[in-house]
Amino acid sequence: MVEMIRGAEMLVRALKQAGVSRIFSLSGNHIMPVYDALFASGIEIIHTRHEAAAVHMADAWARLTGECGVALVTGGQGHTNAVAGLPTAQAGEVPVLLLSGHAPLGELGLGAFQELEQARMAEPLCKAAFNASSAAAIAEEVAQAIALARSGRPGPVHLSLPTDVLDARIEAPALPKPDAFAPIPMPLSPETAAAIAGVIAVAERPVLVVPPALCTPAGQAGVAALATRTGLPVVPMESPRGLGDPSLGAYAQALAEADLVVLLGKALDFTLRFGRAPAVAATARFVVVEPEEAVLARAVESLGARIAITAMAGAAEAVAALAGAAAAHPNTAWAERLRAHVAHRPAAWAALAGTPAGPIHPATLCQALLPYLDAGPDTVLVCDGGEIGQWAQAILSAPARLINGVAGAIGPSIPFALAARCARPEARILAVLGDGTFGFHMAEFDTAHRHGLPFVAVVGNDARWNAEHQIQLREYGAARAHGCELAPGTRYDLVVAALGGHGEYVTQVEELAPALARAFASGKPACVNVLIAGQAAPSIRMG
Repeated sequence: MVEMIRGAEMLVRALKQAGVSRIFSLSGNHIMPVYDALFASGIEIIHTRHEAAAVHMADAWARLTGECGVALVTGGQGHTNAVAGLPTAQAGEVPVLLLSGHAPLGELGLGAFQELEQARMAEPLCKAAFNASSAAAIAEEVAQAIALARSGRPGPVHLSLPTDVLDARIEAPALPKPDAFAPIPMPLSPETAAAIAGVIAVAERPVLVVPPALCTPAGQAGVAALATRTGLPVVPMESPRGLGDPSLGAYAQALAEADLVVLLGKALDFTLRFGRAPAVAATARFVVVEPEEAVLARAVESLGARIAITAMAGAAEAVAALAGAAAAHPNTAWAERLRAHVAHRPAAWAALAGTPAGPIHPATLCQALLPYLDAGPDTVLVCDGGEIGQWAQAILSAPARLINGVAGAIGPSIPFALAARCARPEARILAVLGDGTFGFHMAEFDTAHRHGLPFVAVVGNDARWNAEHQIQLREYGAARAHGCELAPGTRYDLVVAALGGHGEYVTQVEELAPALARAFASGKPACVNVLIAGQAAPSIRMG
């Protein structure tokens, strides 16, 4: 007997074949056929309160699991809301599949309900964006989308789902083989790896830099192997502050002394100040390994005669090949100098305790969090926000860290933390964010409560958009600082308690430790709302 199947069921079978176990979604008219097909499928729906949050959760899930994260939203305004989450995944080099409901193909151009050119809208923020063409082709199109998202420089891909494609009944075609969903390899040849190893060996002061795609648990393992083999620190760059990323300490000072910069999938862009002096010495040479032809061509045009070697390869493949080809670098003093610069933090930070009756310094807050990050190899730290996020990145570390990334868009921390709990059910999950950041996705504490996803969010509450306030102070003077204020003392902790979580309110240093202990012991989604002094983000230099 011939099996007849709907397009929505073919979609779900394809996702199952890809190994998808969880979808982050907000429901809507266009995608109810998919919800029906997901019933008893074994794929869990984490039902969010905003479509952008679903994309952020898919993003964090992908970073922590190595899978392609999947977000499912409705068409029209549901899609436009979701698109706001794509720049973070794109700049973070994260494989995400955004599935959006869509008006029926048979009604396009007739003024259909919520008819939009969704693929064209998403296209600048994705590796590809297209409409599902038919129920018979939808499984192959899902495989194509997931493989593309995971290949080369990873990133988001969008597939719109017209309702008549989802509802159409067809004879069930064969599913794509599992390897159809796998990333397409982009190896670095042994000959090129040997050539790069040779250039590194003869350089006096080489530096090795890797992209956001390798700031994942899997990526970090490969990076660590390369660092061990060469004896050189391999520096990951994933912050919008680039060389000013406080988690890199005083690395910018050391980079300025380098005579060779090896970019292993790291784009030459604003984060490296385009390789220009004085950030990088004008005489320094470059090795550029890049998965995108256009980005490689841009680097070649920009650097000209400073280029020593170029190659097309994926970042992970390049790191693995070079780890096999390189030898320990002879300039151990330079390696130690690099490590010292990255590790450097001002000694004065330890003495920053704030005034006993006044707002707490961000450094004091972050130092109080240190004991909670020594909780095992699965601990996840989420850093978000303007200035408070930079203090957290400077002082705190964990086996896995999630930040808003090169896009610099604040707001994903609460969705990130929920996805981290999904990915690591037994781990400690700590998010540090600002009060401005909290406002973007505070309703996701309801999602956390409904799905039983506890974590602790520590909100640095300085009652302002402090990053912008600091720009005003720096560029225009205190007398012209205005328009960036938030209400003082807002009780974000009570918001979380009202949504089923646990809340703590901290106004003085001595209240901090017991409040943190109660929040972590609560077993609920928790908010520790800490009144802090509005400080500029740290800028770290040695000497």
